[in-house]
Amino acid sequence: MSTWVGPALAAHVPRLAVAYRLDRTLDAPDRVGLTFDDGPHAEGTPAVLAELRRRGATATFFVVGEQVARRPALARQIVDEGHELALHGYRHVLLLRRSVRELASDLDRSVAAIEDAAGVSPTLYRPPYGVFSSGALAYVRARGWRPLLWSRWGRDWERWATPTSIARRATGNLRPGDVVLLHDSDAYSSADSWRKTTAALPSVLDAVAALGVTASRVTHST
Repeated sequence: MSTWVGPALAAHVPRLAVAYRLDRTLDAPDRVGLTFDDGPHAEGTPAVLAELRRRGATATFFVVGEQVARRPALARQIVDEGHELALHGYRHVLLLRRSVRELASDLDRSVAAIEDAAGVSPTLYRPPYGVFSSGALAYVRARGWRPLLWSRWGRDWERWATPTSIARRATGNLRPGDVVLLHDSDAYSSADSWRKTTAALPSVLDAVAALGVTASRVTHST
């Protein structure tokens, strides 16, 4: 059985992320990577897209395959508006509960859903809850996908989060190259959490602008 303790904690322990060569930041001094997990969501995703459009910012959306299958038009809209679709699995299940074979099947379904909906093939992967097993990490790399965690997060899934607390946590000590984790969906978190995230987003974008850099998708479009 593959070990998990180190990779599982890498999202929260920077030295473990370094040891397992898991990126938490970008090698990009001119931008901050803005990422959203768990969508697409019928209300949250359009609200986030509208604010990004208004501010001229882009982002990477780590989508869940079952949500893409329910809302393919939204997945396509994300791409059409210049953003990036990335893998978050077909179902939002902790990897420690899955064998590598189960994960492989899940990710195949997720890739197919994204390709069918939006006509693009994802290159980035973030596991649910930011938790890897060593076997899962090896498999993802063997498939040629880049695993990406985060260096700042708003903890916007929490029931007691507020727009103010989300913005404060997401931008505290923010630096160029940071990767910010937010959520455009409440499918796997507290009800209506996306509303708080959307309300916090202008403040997050203001903080990025104050650094003199841009809020951007992780992978530059070609």
